[in-house]
Amino acid sequence: MKKAFRKIHLWLSVPFGLIITVICFSGAALVFEDEVMELCRRDLYYVEKVSGAPLPVEYLIEKVSETLPDGVAVTGISISSDTERACRVSLSKPRRASVYVDQYTGEVKGRYERAPFFLTMFHLHRWLLDSMKPDGGIFWGKMVVGVSTLMFVFVLVSGIVIWWPRTKKALKNSLKIVADKGRFRFWHDLHVAGGMYALVLLLAMALTGLTWSFPWYRAGFYKVFGVEAKQGTGHHDAPQAVATSYACWQQVYEELKELKERNDGYKQITVSNGSATVSFERFGNQRASDRYTFNPSNGEITGTALYKDADASGKIRGWIYSVHVGSWGGMFTRVLTFIAALLGGTLPLTGYYLWIRRIGRKAKAAPNR
Repeated sequence: MKKAFRKIHLWLSVPFGLIITVICFSGAALVFEDEVMELCRRDLYYVEKVSGAPLPVEYLIEKVSETLPDGVAVTGISISSDTERACRVSLSKPRRASVYVDQYTGEVKGRYERAPFFLTMFHLHRWLLDSMKPDGGIFWGKMVVGVSTLMFVFVLVSGIVIWWPRTKKALKNSLKIVADKGRFRFWHDLHVAGGMYALVLLLAMALTGLTWSFPWYRAGFYKVFGVEAKQGTGHHDAPQAVATSYACWQQVYEELKELKERNDGYKQITVSNGSATVSFERFGNQRASDRYTFNPSNGEITGTALYKDADASGKIRGWIYSVHVGSWGGMFTRVLTFIAALLGGTLPLTGYYLWIRRIGRKAKAAPNR
């Protein structure tokens, strides 16, 4: 049985190994994107001085609107519970555009722009730098990433069968990486022990990542959890409608802020045209939020949809994302995910080394003709 799994492990790893390495390393580069950007652009994301009460939402939107070109409007504003964080104002276009504004002075601090490095890493991770064809042709980059990720699952599972030790003593030895007994021993240990340490997280990342690659897989994955996959499920949110009046947004924000502070706190409140969301700072689904609707003419809350009352279909997308990026357990699980992704990227490289080394030894051992 092990012989068959060795062949599966080898002949899936050889053609897909380098692509798996690219996917893993680019994914690792994205884990701490927010922290890196906030460190490099602190002047954009944070206010210089917290002084007095924040300015009204309507005034902040007015200051932002004065800087916008024709045809672009404000669609929402996000206010953090952290008083040192600047407010983020969402725009109608281009997609996901936003600017940051100092809520104490009204100064428009600048527009959010994803750094070229992280944008490249994202496109590499998702599509190998390919792009969707305007004529509806095959999206080869997405297809190759999806197939490679699926093959990676089989490689990991076959690796368990091949390398899992039979005794506790052997398991203890398998988890050691020895660096002072030669190059071959080091790369062998890194391949075996690295795979064991990262196995669970790599499988979690691969199995959740596949939901963005194949509709048939997504439907099956959702069905396992008793949920029907909805059309358009993916990373992207639906675009917001362009707002026409901001008069009561301050009232809605203050009412929700008071409500949440009185109960269990909040991370961020986002108000848009006729709707608002409140997100939380807690473990689990990092996209969890309570949703409200309100009358745009007077700010009266007309509907409430609490996250705790939502069914599985309203939660699974956020859980898939949170598990995939490792954010479900806070900084601790994100660090583990980062390390696992790095180890995942080294597995094909160490595997190639061991394979080539073995071929070389067989060639030397073969009798001369």
